[in-house]
Amino acid sequence: MFELLDSINTPIRLRTLHHAALAPLADELRSFILHSVGATGGHLSANLGTVELTIALHYVFQTPDDRIVWDVGHQAYAHKILTGRRDDMPGIRQFGGISGFPRRCESVYDCFGTAHSSTSISAALGMAIAARNTGESHHCIAVIGDGALSGGMAFEALNNAALYPDLQFLVIVNDNDMSISPSVGMLREHLGALIANRHGNPEANLFNAMGLPYTGPIDGHDLPELLRALRTLKTCRGPQLLHVVTEKGHGYSPAAADPVLYHGPGKFNPAEGIRKSPSASLTYTQVFSQWLVDAAERDSRVIAITPAMREGSGLVEFERRFPERYFDVGIAEQHALTFAAGLAADGMRPVVAIYSTFLQRGYDQLIHDIALQGLPVVFAIDRAGFVGADGATHMGQFDMAYLRCIPGLTLMAPADEQECRQMLQTALQQEGPCAVRYPRGTGSGIAPGSELTTLPLGKGVVSRRSTQPRGQRIAILAFGSMVSVALQTAALIDATVANMRFIKPLDTQLLQALAREHDWLVTLEEGCVMGGAGSACLEFLSSQGACLPTLQLGMPDQFIEHGATETLLNQYGLDAEGTELAIRRYAQALGLGCPAAPSVFHQASA
Repeated sequence: MFELLDSINTPIRLRTLHHAALAPLADELRSFILHSVGATGGHLSANLGTVELTIALHYVFQTPDDRIVWDVGHQAYAHKILTGRRDDMPGIRQFGGISGFPRRCESVYDCFGTAHSSTSISAALGMAIAARNTGESHHCIAVIGDGALSGGMAFEALNNAALYPDLQFLVIVNDNDMSISPSVGMLREHLGALIANRHGNPEANLFNAMGLPYTGPIDGHDLPELLRALRTLKTCRGPQLLHVVTEKGHGYSPAAADPVLYHGPGKFNPAEGIRKSPSASLTYTQVFSQWLVDAAERDSRVIAITPAMREGSGLVEFERRFPERYFDVGIAEQHALTFAAGLAADGMRPVVAIYSTFLQRGYDQLIHDIALQGLPVVFAIDRAGFVGADGATHMGQFDMAYLRCIPGLTLMAPADEQECRQMLQTALQQEGPCAVRYPRGTGSGIAPGSELTTLPLGKGVVSRRSTQPRGQRIAILAFGSMVSVALQTAALIDATVANMRFIKPLDTQLLQALAREHDWLVTLEEGCVMGGAGSACLEFLSSQGACLPTLQLGMPDQFIEHGATETLLNQYGLDAEGTELAIRRYAQALGLGCPAAPSVFHQASA
C-alpha cells in the first residue's frame, strides 16, 4: 500500500529518491497519517497541511546535522515518520509510546523539544549562534505557524535575529490562517495582504523592515516550488524568512472544511469522518461555558478573554452571544493578563479562560500587573492536573504551587460540577484576583443548577466522618477532583474526608478541628506535592504547633509522561486503590493506627 514510504527509514534514504518520486511519496505519507490518527487519535489537520514542506526540508537540508525546530510541534507527525518512527505511530500519545510532539530524548532528528507556542525562532537562533561560535557550518531552521507568530516571544526573537548577518539561519512562516481557531490580529491581515499581492511587489513588508530578507509567499503544497525556494535560500548568508502558504487538513476534505474539528480528534473512521455523539455528563469546560453566559447576562461588566483557545476553553457560545465582550488575543498569554488588568482597573470584570500549563507563560503579569494592584480578574483554569495524551508539556501539575504563594490571590478547586459553577460565581464577586482550577473532562455527574449562587469564602466541608476509635482515626484532606477518590478510599479504611474547597485561603478552623479529632492526616491533590495544597496544610499546622503525622499524596517531583488519565492516576497511585495502599504502607512504616480489616483490593494485592 505504501511502496515508497515503506522504503524510507531515514532522511538519508529520502534524499536518494528522484525528485519526481516526491509527490507520490507525499500522497502516501498523507494517507498514512490520516489512517494512523484515525486509529489512535491525535493531531490531524495541522499534520496534513505540512506533508510537502516536511519532505522538502529533509530532502534539501542535511538533517540531522542541519537543525529543524518545529514550533509547537503538533504538525511534526510527517517528520517523525520520515525519521525512523513510522512503526511507533500506533502507540503515539499513549502510555509508554512516543510523544505527539518533538522530544530530544526520542530522536537525534528532534533537535529541540516543543509543545508550547512561539519558541522556535529563539531556539533555532541560539543553535545558529552556537554553530557560528564553534566553527560549524550547519543550517538552523525554525518552522513557525502564523498563529504561533502572534506570540510576543516570536517577535522578540525576530528583533534579535537580524543583528547577526553571518548566520545560516532560516525562519519559515507556515501560513494556514489558523492557530487552533482562526488566527486573529493585524499580523493576520498583513500576511493576507502579502498573499493577495504575491504577484506584485512584496518588498514593503514587516519582515524586510525588521532586517530579515523576505521570500514568498509560495505554495506550500507545490513541491517543485518548495524545492527551488529552499535550495536558493540554503546558499544565502545571513538570516532569511520564507513565507509558505498551506492548507490545514489538505488532502482530506472533511479536515480541510473544518480544521478546528479535526485539529485533535479521538479515534475515527476516515471513510466516515468524525461523528459527534452527545455525552450524558457535562465536562467542566461546558460547566464554565454555561456559567459565563449566565453571568454575562446578569452583569454587563463581564468580559471573556482567551489566548487563542476559543473551542478548548469553551467560549464558542459566549462569542456568539456577546461578540463585543469576547476577545481572542492570539497566542499571547502575557498580553492577555495585562489586557485583563487594564479592563479591571477601569471597572470591568474580566474572566481569563486559560489552561493551567499556559498560565505559566503569563506569571510575571499575574504577579506584577494584577495581584500587586489587587485587581478583580477571574482565572478559569482548565486542564488542571492530569491531561492525558499531550504529556509533560501540558500537564497542569504546578498551578497550585505557583499560585498559592501570590499575596491576595484566592484559589479554589471544585469537587464536582455544581461546586465549579458556585466557585466561578464566588470568584466573580471578589474584589481581588481569584482562580478556579478544574480538570479536563467530566466530573462526578452532579448537574449544576441554573442559579448564580456563591460559597462561603475560605470554608471547606466534611463529606464523611470516620467511626473509628481514637488511635485509628484518619482524616483525608482532599482538594478538588481528588474528593471523589478520597471518598472511595475512605469507604475502604473508614476515614474522615474533608472537601477543603479552598487552597487559599485555607479553612484553618476546619484544619485545626480535624487535627484535634484525628490521629493522623492524609492530604490528597491532583497537583505537585512540592509546594502544593498539602504543603499549605502542613505550613499552617506547624505554625500552630500541631505537628501530627501527615502523608502527602499528589503528583511526584518529576515531569509526567503522556497517557490516558485513568492510566496515569493508577501509575502514580492516585486512584482509590493506590491511595489506600499508600495509606496502609505509611501506617505500617510509622506504626500508626489504621483499620486492620483488609479491603477487597488489599486482599487481591497481597
